[in-house]
Formats: sequence, structure tokens, C-alpha cells
Amino acid sequence: MSCSVCLFGDSVAKGVVFDSIRKKYRVIKDCFAASIESEEHLAVTNYSKFGCTITKGRELLERHANELSSFDFVVFEFGGNDCDFDWHAIAENPEGEHLAKTPLDVFEREYREAIRFTRAHGGEPVLLTLPPIDAHRYFSWFTQGENADNILRWLGDIDRIYRWHEMYNLAVCRVAMLEHALLLDVSSRFLERSHYEELLCDDGIHPNEKGHELILDSLREAARRAPERAGRSRLKLALA
Repeated sequence: MSCSVCLFGDSVAKGVVFDSIRKKYRVIKDCFAASIESEEHLAVTNYSKFGCTITKGRELLERHANELSSFDFVVFEFGGNDCDFDWHAIAENPEGEHLAKTPLDVFEREYREAIRFTRAHGGEPVLLTLPPIDAHRYFSWFTQGENADNILRWLGDIDRIYRWHEMYNLAVCRVAMLEHALLLDVSSRFLERSHYEELLCDDGIHPNEKGHELILDSLREAARRAPERAGRSRLKLALA
């Protein structure tokens, strides 16, 4: 059974990985979105962008407003960039006040508005939870060339990065619950692994090729478990 999806998200949804050999970011051809489409169960239109936040995502969503009703589902994957900080500014002034790119209350408000906008234009929203990050690997990554001691003084401890990221992941779950939107759980399949960091790139934040395979498996499982509601059976059959 064919099913059409449009995807709004960040570099994870785009399929960006860090190539440790070439020492640069690239888009892999077998990312989870492309793999879904290649199986011909889902036709995927991917509007995701590297570095995208929910605010930028809403701008993209509004730009494609007239298309939303033509898809069976409008899928969102946001939070990874929203929760990030200007680490250079923190290194320069560790005693100052520093806000995330998208403060948590703004993130939730913008996400809820995106869902409502989608429905107002005839789309069926679906939210994805976030793959977890490796805080220590990420800290080593973004502190290259920076005053790591200053950043650590501001953080308190490196694991705070993980906890902060998880707060945004919980916010995604909360938004889905409040807006009665379908939520597909990507996080749990990573976290059940003893060494989920093996599924991440050297930067500690982008899933690698094996990570994208697990995301695809996660979506299949989550779709099968999704509660029955008008139209959702199409997604279950498409990902079966």
C-alpha cells in the first residue's frame, strides 16, 4: 500500500554524517528517509536542512503550506539544534548568561504551532523522538580550538549536555501528548543498546550509517505499535 510523506527536520533527517576519512560532513544515500523510499512503501519528500531549528522549520512549513494536504503524513524531527549553545561565546565569557538557540519554552510553543498549522492546512502531523547523543564525544568535538576549561566551568559537568538534550526530547513527547499527535519513538532503540555510541559519528551527535539503519527499524516498530486512528493504518502497512 503506497503512502506519501513529507519530512521537515534537521541534519539527522537529511541524512548528514561526518566522514572520518575525508574529515567533512556529507549526505549518505542510504539514510533512514531514503531507505524508506527505496523500498517503495513510502514516497518521501524531504525538506530537512542542515542546522535547522523548529523556528526555521516553521518558515519552511509555511513556504510549503499549499502542499501539506497532498501528503498522507507530515513528519517532524526537531530538537537537536534547538538545544545547542553558542559554545564560542561561552568559552569567551563563562560567567555570563547563555541561552540555547531555541529556549525550551519557545521550542514547545513553536512546535505546537507547527502541528496546528499543519492540521489547519489539511496535513496529518507525526513527530519523531531524538536519537541520543554522546556528551563526552561531543564535548571533545566542539571544544577543539576553544577554551575547554571555561566551557566546562560554565557547564558544571560534561554529562549536563546529555541531560539538556534529553530535556528537549521529553519536550517533543510532551508536545505530541498535548496536541494528540502521533509520536514515533526513535530514542528507545538506541538507549537499549549497551554501547549506542557506536551508532554515532565522531562528533557524538549525528547517527552513522548503522545508526540510520536502527532509526528505520525504530520507525517500523513504532508504527506497528501506534494506536489505531483514522489514517494511521496506512502508515502501519507502509512500514510493515
